[in-house]
Amino acid sequence: MSNVIALRREDKNQWERRVPLTPTQVTPLAQQHINFLVQPSPIRAFPDAAYAAAGATIEEDLSPADVVLAIKEIPPELLQPGKTYLFFSHTIKGQPHNMPMLRRLLELGCQLIDYERVVDEHNRRLIFFGQHAGLAGMIDTLRALGQRLAWEGIVTPLAGLRPTYEYADLPAAQSDLRRIGQRLVEEGWPLDLAPPVIGLAGYGNVSRGAQAILDLLPVRPITPAELLTLNEREDLDRNVIYKVVFKEEDTVEPIAEGQSFDLAEFFQHPERYRSKFDRYLPHLTVLVNCIYWDARYPRLLTKETARRLYGSGSPPKLRVIGDISCDIEGGIEPTIKATEPDAPSFVWQPETDTAADGVAGAGPVIMAVDNLPCELPVESSTSFGEALMPFIPALAACDFSADFAECALPPELKRAMIVYHGELTPEYQYLERFLTP
Repeated sequence: MSNVIALRREDKNQWERRVPLTPTQVTPLAQQHINFLVQPSPIRAFPDAAYAAAGATIEEDLSPADVVLAIKEIPPELLQPGKTYLFFSHTIKGQPHNMPMLRRLLELGCQLIDYERVVDEHNRRLIFFGQHAGLAGMIDTLRALGQRLAWEGIVTPLAGLRPTYEYADLPAAQSDLRRIGQRLVEEGWPLDLAPPVIGLAGYGNVSRGAQAILDLLPVRPITPAELLTLNEREDLDRNVIYKVVFKEEDTVEPIAEGQSFDLAEFFQHPERYRSKFDRYLPHLTVLVNCIYWDARYPRLLTKETARRLYGSGSPPKLRVIGDISCDIEGGIEPTIKATEPDAPSFVWQPETDTAADGVAGAGPVIMAVDNLPCELPVESSTSFGEALMPFIPALAACDFSADFAECALPPELKRAMIVYHGELTPEYQYLERFLTP
């Protein structure tokens, strides 16, 4: 059989211009006699006409489609019976705000494949936007630093950096950063700021994207151990940014006396570990959080620690936190809300636990855009679609009327199947407890 594949119009907000497949990627798939429906969109990064030229049919009504591809969650009232949906469902932690949507998928007898759970045999994600979150997030974080310093009366070339979404494309932003980097080499940092230190928590796809941006500036890598004694060095260079990347062993330690750090144990039993990240915070100018977090894990920064840091009398060195992971009151507990690209930062006010939009105030500036890849819609969609393309023929050929055990999808997609025939699949039956009103 040949299932019809649909690309749904994104409608979560004005910023969501990404697509699961670009017109260029649809072309060779359509040539394999796979039929595509594309819902028209006035904001999509790729025009409807480009999809029509690629061989797709532009159609408002997606009911003829068997498989529907999207990026963000689909409102429950727009779900249709029996369809197979692929999107980021944000349900695997039992997120309360998406349980009505999951309940509706069950009621309608649908299939749900979550991109977040498309992994290989080593549990490595295969389809993701993480690197582009890092790229956009670091640009917005550096801009926030420039703005914060300008508010303090410290003029730096970073003040001229634009929001990521205002650049025509990634090369335009990279060109701007190289120009700023050259000015930093020539002019150096103000004496009362040098040396600025940017710390990145994490070393995965998000961190790699963030570092790709940071490394366009004059950067000198140091280790977490070197960070603790950096100000004692006599050879400090005021024309560079010092960069430090933190791994798990740098951020946590075993609770039990005499225990050594064990990565496998930490992932399996995070309750046996506590944060030791406090020791680094006084030495950082910027903290960039690139770490996946859930409630089982210690936090990088608690509100209590932040209150101590910002209530010590003299302002701390730490000006900006780029919370790319953006878990509300999560790994960075002062991240009390998410922001949008045109107002990406707020100042967390320690005394009142409130957020003041902008960069002015006594607490840390927090960049907390929760949809960063949408600021680079062309590049992020192209990369995402390249990873998704190999799975499209199998989706088009699959007989979704078969029992789950006989469903002939690649194992990577079957592992990501949360709902099948309106029932939670075996690996995701734990979600039942979150669905009970």
